[in-house]
Amino acid sequence: MALGRRFRTVLMVLMMAFSTPTPVIAAPAINGAVVIMYHRFGETKYPSTNVTLEQFEAHLQELKSGQYHVLPLPEIIAALQNGTALPDRTVGLSIDDAYLSVFTEAWPRLKKAGFPFTVFVATDPVDNNTFGFMNWGQIREMASSGVTIGGHTGSHLHMAKAGRKKNLNELTRSKRRFEEMLGKPPRLFAYPYGETSLAIQMMATSAGFIASFGQHSGAFDGGSNMFDLPRFAMNENYAGMVRFRLAANALPLPVTDITPADPLISTINPPTMGFSFLGDAKALRRLSCFSSNAGKARVERLGERRIEIRVEQAFPTGRTRVNCTLPASKGRWYWFGRQFYRPK
Repeated sequence: MALGRRFRTVLMVLMMAFSTPTPVIAAPAINGAVVIMYHRFGETKYPSTNVTLEQFEAHLQELKSGQYHVLPLPEIIAALQNGTALPDRTVGLSIDDAYLSVFTEAWPRLKKAGFPFTVFVATDPVDNNTFGFMNWGQIREMASSGVTIGGHTGSHLHMAKAGRKKNLNELTRSKRRFEEMLGKPPRLFAYPYGETSLAIQMMATSAGFIASFGQHSGAFDGGSNMFDLPRFAMNENYAGMVRFRLAANALPLPVTDITPADPLISTINPPTMGFSFLGDAKALRRLSCFSSNAGKARVERLGERRIEIRVEQAFPTGRTRVNCTLPASKGRWYWFGRQFYRPK
Protein backbone atom coordinates (compact mmCIF):
# COMPACT_ATOMS: atom_id res chain seq x y z
CA MET A 1 0.00 0.00 0.00
CA ALA A 2 1.66 3.22 -1.16
CA LEU A 3 -0.07 6.56 -0.76
CA GLY A 4 1.90 8.02 -3.66
CA ARG A 5 3.20 11.46 -4.52
CA ARG A 6 -0.19 12.74 -5.62
CA PHE A 7 -1.29 12.91 -1.97
CA ARG A 8 1.49 15.32 -1.02
CA THR A 9 -0.47 18.32 -2.26
CA VAL A 10 -3.58 17.25 -0.37
CA LEU A 11 -1.61 16.64 2.81
CA MET A 12 0.15 20.01 2.57
CA VAL A 13 -3.16 21.81 2.18
CA LEU A 14 -4.60 20.01 5.19
CA MET A 15 -1.54 20.77 7.30
CA MET A 16 -1.78 24.44 6.39
CA ALA A 17 -5.45 24.40 7.35
CA PHE A 18 -4.55 22.55 10.55
CA SER A 19 -2.99 25.78 11.85
CA THR A 20 -6.10 27.87 11.15
CA PRO A 21 -6.59 30.01 14.28
CA THR A 22 -10.39 30.30 14.25
CA PRO A 23 -11.95 27.04 13.05
CA VAL A 24 -15.65 26.55 12.59
CA ILE A 25 -17.22 24.34 15.24
CA ALA A 26 -19.58 21.79 13.73
CA ALA A 27 -21.97 19.52 15.64
CA PRO A 28 -20.20 17.17 18.09
CA ALA A 29 -19.53 13.63 16.96
CA ILE A 30 -21.31 10.77 18.69
CA ASN A 31 -19.67 7.37 19.09
CA GLY A 32 -16.80 8.15 16.77
CA ALA A 33 -13.57 6.19 16.32
CA VAL A 34 -10.35 6.29 14.33
CA VAL A 35 -8.35 3.27 13.19
CA ILE A 36 -4.64 3.48 12.37
CA MET A 37 -3.17 1.04 9.84
CA TYR A 38 0.38 -0.29 9.67
CA HIS A 39 2.20 -2.95 7.66
CA ARG A 40 5.93 -3.24 8.44
CA PHE A 41 8.12 -2.04 11.30
CA GLY A 42 11.79 -1.16 10.94
CA GLU A 43 12.01 -2.64 7.42
CA THR A 44 13.49 0.40 5.71
CA LYS A 45 13.90 -1.39 2.37
CA TYR A 46 10.11 -1.00 1.96
CA PRO A 47 9.38 2.68 2.76
CA SER A 48 5.91 2.67 1.17
CA THR A 49 4.65 0.08 3.67
CA ASN A 50 7.09 0.57 6.53
CA VAL A 51 7.31 2.84 9.56
CA THR A 52 10.63 3.31 11.27
CA LEU A 53 10.91 2.10 14.83
CA GLU A 54 11.47 5.69 15.92
CA GLN A 55 8.22 6.73 14.24
CA PHE A 56 6.31 3.85 15.78
CA GLU A 57 7.66 4.51 19.26
CA ALA A 58 6.68 8.18 18.91
CA HIS A 59 3.14 7.11 17.96
CA LEU A 60 2.88 4.87 21.00
CA GLN A 61 4.19 7.61 23.25
CA GLU A 62 1.53 9.98 21.91
CA LEU A 63 -1.20 7.39 22.49
CA LYS A 64 0.06 6.96 26.06
CA SER A 65 -0.28 10.70 26.76
CA GLY A 66 -3.63 10.18 28.50
CA GLN A 67 -6.00 11.85 26.07
CA TYR A 68 -6.60 8.79 23.87
CA HIS A 69 -8.50 5.55 24.49
CA VAL A 70 -6.96 2.65 22.56
CA LEU A 71 -9.57 -0.10 22.37
CA PRO A 72 -9.75 -3.49 20.58
CA LEU A 73 -11.39 -3.29 17.17
CA PRO A 74 -14.08 -5.87 18.09
CA GLU A 75 -15.04 -3.71 21.08
CA ILE A 76 -15.22 -0.59 18.93
CA ILE A 77 -17.40 -2.30 16.32
CA ALA A 78 -19.70 -3.83 18.95
CA ALA A 79 -20.20 -0.45 20.62
CA LEU A 80 -21.08 1.25 17.35
CA GLN A 81 -23.44 -1.51 16.30
CA ASN A 82 -25.16 -1.55 19.70
CA GLY A 83 -25.32 2.20 20.16
CA THR A 84 -23.05 2.07 23.21
CA ALA A 85 -21.14 5.28 23.88
CA LEU A 86 -17.42 5.28 23.13
CA PRO A 87 -15.05 7.68 24.89
CA ASP A 88 -13.77 10.69 22.99
CA ARG A 89 -10.61 10.05 20.98
CA THR A 90 -11.22 6.31 20.67
CA VAL A 91 -8.42 4.80 18.57
CA GLY A 92 -8.03 1.30 17.15
CA LEU A 93 -4.74 -0.16 15.89
CA SER A 94 -4.54 -2.52 12.92
CA ILE A 95 -1.72 -4.19 11.01
CA ASP A 96 -2.04 -5.82 7.57
CA ASP A 97 -0.28 -8.82 6.02
CA ALA A 98 1.41 -10.56 9.01
CA TYR A 99 4.98 -9.59 8.22
CA LEU A 100 7.57 -11.02 10.62
CA SER A 101 8.40 -7.55 11.97
CA VAL A 102 4.91 -7.49 13.50
CA PHE A 103 5.99 -10.32 15.78
CA THR A 104 9.59 -9.25 16.41
CA GLU A 105 9.24 -5.46 16.58
CA ALA A 106 5.65 -4.25 16.92
CA TRP A 107 4.21 -6.79 19.33
CA PRO A 108 6.85 -6.34 22.08
CA ARG A 109 6.35 -2.57 21.98
CA LEU A 110 2.56 -2.85 21.94
CA LYS A 111 2.64 -5.30 24.86
CA LYS A 112 4.82 -2.94 26.86
CA ALA A 113 2.41 -0.08 26.13
CA GLY A 114 -0.58 -2.29 27.01
CA PHE A 115 -2.34 -1.58 23.71
CA PRO A 116 -4.67 -4.05 21.96
CA PHE A 117 -4.44 -4.44 18.20
CA THR A 118 -5.63 -6.49 15.23
CA VAL A 119 -3.55 -8.28 12.59
CA PHE A 120 -5.23 -8.97 9.25
CA VAL A 121 -3.64 -12.14 7.87
CA ALA A 122 -3.50 -13.32 4.25
CA THR A 123 -3.17 -17.06 4.80
CA ASP A 124 -1.24 -18.20 1.69
CA PRO A 125 2.10 -16.52 2.53
CA VAL A 126 1.89 -18.06 6.01
CA ASP A 127 1.04 -21.51 4.62
CA ASN A 128 3.90 -21.24 2.11
CA ASN A 129 6.46 -20.20 4.73
CA THR A 130 7.16 -17.09 2.66
CA PHE A 131 10.32 -15.28 3.73
CA GLY A 132 9.63 -12.25 5.88
CA PHE A 133 6.20 -13.43 7.09
CA MET A 134 5.12 -14.89 10.40
CA ASN A 135 4.37 -18.59 10.76
CA TRP A 136 1.27 -20.16 12.25
CA GLY A 137 2.99 -20.82 15.56
CA GLN A 138 3.75 -17.13 15.99
CA ILE A 139 0.25 -16.12 14.94
CA ARG A 140 -1.22 -18.68 17.34
CA GLU A 141 0.94 -17.31 20.16
CA MET A 142 -0.31 -13.80 19.50
CA ALA A 143 -3.93 -14.91 19.28
CA SER A 144 -3.69 -16.83 22.54
CA SER A 145 -2.35 -13.67 24.19
CA GLY A 146 -5.39 -11.64 23.14
CA VAL A 147 -4.34 -10.20 19.79
CA THR A 148 -7.30 -10.10 17.39
CA ILE A 149 -6.70 -11.95 14.11
CA GLY A 150 -8.66 -10.79 11.07
CA GLY A 151 -9.14 -12.08 7.55
CA HIS A 152 -7.32 -10.70 4.50
CA THR A 153 -8.11 -13.34 1.80
CA GLY A 154 -5.78 -16.20 0.97
CA SER A 155 -3.40 -14.75 -1.60
CA HIS A 156 -3.80 -11.02 -0.80
CA LEU A 157 -6.07 -10.82 -3.81
CA HIS A 158 -7.03 -7.75 -5.82
CA MET A 159 -10.69 -8.51 -5.11
CA ALA A 160 -12.11 -5.74 -7.32
CA LYS A 161 -10.26 -7.26 -10.31
CA ALA A 162 -11.40 -10.81 -9.61
CA GLY A 163 -14.68 -12.49 -10.45
CA ARG A 164 -17.25 -13.71 -7.97
CA LYS A 165 -16.06 -17.33 -8.07
CA LYS A 166 -12.45 -16.38 -7.34
CA ASN A 167 -13.41 -14.06 -4.50
CA LEU A 168 -15.67 -16.63 -2.87
CA ASN A 169 -12.95 -19.28 -3.17
CA GLU A 170 -10.42 -17.02 -1.46
CA LEU A 171 -12.80 -16.13 1.36
CA THR A 172 -13.81 -19.76 1.92
CA ARG A 173 -10.28 -21.13 1.68
CA SER A 174 -8.76 -18.60 4.08
CA LYS A 175 -11.64 -19.06 6.54
CA ARG A 176 -11.02 -22.81 6.54
CA ARG A 177 -7.31 -22.27 7.29
CA PHE A 178 -8.12 -20.05 10.27
CA GLU A 179 -10.48 -22.70 11.61
CA GLU A 180 -7.83 -25.41 11.16
CA MET A 181 -4.93 -23.42 12.61
CA LEU A 182 -6.57 -21.18 15.23
CA GLY A 183 -9.76 -23.07 16.03
CA LYS A 184 -12.16 -20.37 14.91
CA PRO A 185 -12.80 -18.08 11.93
CA PRO A 186 -12.09 -14.35 12.11
CA ARG A 187 -14.96 -11.88 12.53
CA LEU A 188 -13.22 -8.84 11.05
CA PHE A 189 -11.90 -8.44 7.50
CA ALA A 190 -9.68 -6.02 5.61
CA TYR A 191 -9.79 -5.70 1.82
CA PRO A 192 -6.33 -6.10 0.29
CA TYR A 193 -5.27 -2.73 -1.13
CA GLY A 194 -8.57 -1.37 0.18
CA GLU A 195 -10.27 -2.40 -3.06
CA THR A 196 -13.94 -3.28 -2.73
CA SER A 197 -17.39 -3.03 -4.28
CA LEU A 198 -20.96 -3.55 -3.14
CA ALA A 199 -20.82 -7.11 -4.47
CA ILE A 200 -17.62 -7.83 -2.52
CA GLN A 201 -19.09 -6.28 0.62
CA MET A 202 -22.07 -8.61 0.32
CA MET A 203 -19.68 -11.57 0.02
CA ALA A 204 -17.89 -10.45 3.18
CA THR A 205 -21.23 -10.31 4.96
CA SER A 206 -22.19 -13.78 3.74
CA ALA A 207 -18.77 -15.12 4.84
CA GLY A 208 -19.65 -14.27 8.44
CA PHE A 209 -17.67 -11.10 8.98
CA ILE A 210 -19.27 -8.38 11.11
CA ALA A 211 -17.23 -5.48 9.69
CA SER A 212 -14.63 -4.83 7.00
CA PHE A 213 -11.97 -2.16 6.53
CA GLY A 214 -10.54 -0.35 3.54
CA GLN A 215 -7.43 1.80 3.15
CA HIS A 216 -8.96 5.27 2.84
CA SER A 217 -8.52 7.99 5.43
CA GLY A 218 -11.30 9.05 7.77
CA ALA A 219 -13.09 8.53 11.05
CA PHE A 220 -16.36 6.61 11.41
CA ASP A 221 -19.41 6.33 13.64
CA GLY A 222 -22.49 4.16 14.10
CA GLY A 223 -24.03 5.45 10.88
CA SER A 224 -21.05 4.45 8.73
CA ASN A 225 -21.04 1.52 6.33
CA MET A 226 -19.63 -1.24 8.53
CA PHE A 227 -18.30 -3.03 5.44
CA ASP A 228 -16.28 -0.13 4.06
CA LEU A 229 -14.69 1.43 7.14
CA PRO A 230 -11.77 3.84 6.81
CA ARG A 231 -8.30 3.62 8.30
CA PHE A 232 -5.46 6.14 8.37
CA ALA A 233 -2.48 4.43 6.72
CA MET A 234 1.02 5.06 8.04
CA ASN A 235 4.29 4.73 6.16
CA GLU A 236 7.69 6.39 6.36
CA ASN A 237 6.63 9.42 4.33
CA TYR A 238 3.31 9.87 6.12
CA ALA A 239 4.01 8.87 9.71
CA GLY A 240 5.35 12.14 11.14
CA MET A 241 3.82 13.36 14.37
CA VAL A 242 1.88 16.21 12.76
CA ARG A 243 0.00 13.77 10.54
CA PHE A 244 -0.34 11.16 13.27
CA ARG A 245 -1.94 13.66 15.65
CA LEU A 246 -4.15 14.91 12.84
CA ALA A 247 -5.36 11.34 12.26
CA ALA A 248 -5.67 10.27 15.89
CA ASN A 249 -7.76 13.36 16.70
CA ALA A 250 -10.06 13.09 13.66
CA LEU A 251 -13.83 13.10 14.07
CA PRO A 252 -16.38 11.42 11.79
CA LEU A 253 -18.09 13.88 9.49
CA PRO A 254 -21.82 13.40 10.23
CA VAL A 255 -23.24 12.45 6.81
CA THR A 256 -25.92 10.25 5.27
CA ASP A 257 -27.32 9.42 1.80
CA ILE A 258 -23.82 8.88 0.39
CA THR A 259 -23.50 8.55 -3.40
CA PRO A 260 -22.51 6.58 -5.31
CA ALA A 261 -23.30 3.58 -3.14
CA ASP A 262 -20.86 1.37 -5.06
CA PRO A 263 -17.15 2.34 -4.94
CA LEU A 264 -16.54 0.33 -8.12
CA ILE A 265 -16.50 2.72 -11.09
CA SER A 266 -18.22 1.23 -14.12
CA THR A 267 -20.02 3.53 -16.57
CA ILE A 268 -20.27 7.00 -15.00
CA ASN A 269 -16.78 8.49 -14.70
CA PRO A 270 -16.10 10.68 -12.85
CA PRO A 271 -18.81 9.39 -10.51
CA THR A 272 -21.58 11.59 -9.12
CA MET A 273 -20.36 11.97 -5.54
CA GLY A 274 -22.21 13.52 -2.64
CA PHE A 275 -23.80 13.25 0.78
CA SER A 276 -26.27 14.95 3.09
CA PHE A 277 -24.75 16.72 6.09
CA LEU A 278 -26.25 16.11 9.54
CA GLY A 279 -24.35 18.76 11.50
CA ASP A 280 -24.67 22.53 11.79
CA ALA A 281 -25.37 23.70 8.24
CA LYS A 282 -23.53 26.98 8.88
CA ALA A 283 -20.28 25.03 9.15
CA LEU A 284 -20.48 23.83 5.54
CA ARG A 285 -18.89 26.99 4.20
CA ARG A 286 -15.56 25.62 5.47
CA LEU A 287 -15.93 22.16 3.94
CA SER A 288 -13.11 21.16 1.56
CA CYS A 289 -12.85 18.05 -0.61
CA PHE A 290 -9.86 16.62 -2.47
CA SER A 291 -9.37 13.91 -5.07
CA SER A 292 -6.07 12.01 -5.26
CA ASN A 293 -6.04 12.27 -9.05
CA ALA A 294 -7.18 15.89 -9.47
CA GLY A 295 -6.45 17.81 -6.26
CA LYS A 296 -9.03 20.13 -4.77
CA ALA A 297 -12.58 19.37 -5.91
CA ARG A 298 -15.45 21.79 -6.37
CA VAL A 299 -17.99 21.55 -3.55
CA GLU A 300 -21.53 22.38 -4.66
CA ARG A 301 -24.25 22.92 -2.08
CA LEU A 302 -27.79 21.92 -3.00
CA GLY A 303 -30.31 23.34 -0.56
CA GLU A 304 -29.25 23.64 3.06
CA ARG A 305 -27.49 20.33 3.68
CA ARG A 306 -26.91 18.41 0.44
CA ILE A 307 -23.32 18.43 -0.83
CA GLU A 308 -22.20 17.34 -4.29
CA ILE A 309 -18.49 16.85 -5.01
CA ARG A 310 -17.58 17.86 -8.55
CA VAL A 311 -14.42 16.51 -10.17
CA GLU A 312 -13.80 17.39 -13.81
CA GLN A 313 -11.24 14.70 -14.63
CA ALA A 314 -12.23 11.09 -15.15
CA PHE A 315 -10.87 8.72 -12.54
CA PRO A 316 -7.87 6.78 -13.88
CA THR A 317 -7.59 3.01 -13.87
CA GLY A 318 -6.99 1.67 -10.40
CA ARG A 319 -7.54 3.40 -7.06
CA THR A 320 -8.72 6.96 -6.46
CA ARG A 321 -9.26 8.40 -2.99
CA VAL A 322 -11.54 11.31 -2.13
CA ASN A 323 -11.31 13.12 1.21
CA CYS A 324 -13.58 15.79 2.67
CA THR A 325 -12.60 17.70 5.81
CA LEU A 326 -14.21 20.32 8.01
CA PRO A 327 -12.50 22.15 10.89
CA ALA A 328 -13.81 21.44 14.37
CA SER A 329 -12.80 22.94 17.71
CA LYS A 330 -9.40 22.71 19.43
CA GLY A 331 -7.48 22.02 16.22
CA ARG A 332 -9.43 18.87 15.39
CA TRP A 333 -11.00 17.93 12.04
CA TYR A 334 -14.10 16.17 10.84
CA TRP A 335 -12.91 13.76 8.16
CA PHE A 336 -14.83 11.75 5.57
CA GLY A 337 -13.03 9.60 3.01
CA ARG A 338 -13.76 7.08 0.29
CA GLN A 339 -11.71 4.91 -2.02
CA PHE A 340 -12.96 4.15 -5.52
CA TYR A 341 -11.69 1.53 -7.93
CA ARG A 342 -11.84 1.65 -11.72
CA PRO A 343 -11.01 -1.63 -13.49
CA LYS A 344 -9.25 -1.72 -16.85
